[in-house]
Amino acid sequence: MELNRQTYLALLNEGKAAHAAGDPSDACPYDQYSADPEQQFGARYWTRGWVEARTAAEATASGAEQVSTGQ
Repeated sequence: MELNRQTYLALLNEGKAAHAAGDPSDACPYDQYSADPEQQFGARYWTRGWVEARTAAEATASGAEQVSTGQ
């Protein structure tokens, strides 16, 4: 794996897709504690993608909740 922008974006999207599939955050296929920089890189950006997807889903749910309660 090359540690570059394209790989970073692919890992972000992989994490977002995992969230959309209902996978928990600890389902990351990369090891953040590994001595291998590729594993650390993968874990960092996969998790970042998962968190971004969760945050967006929560914001959407919060917006829908405010509309339904009239706030």
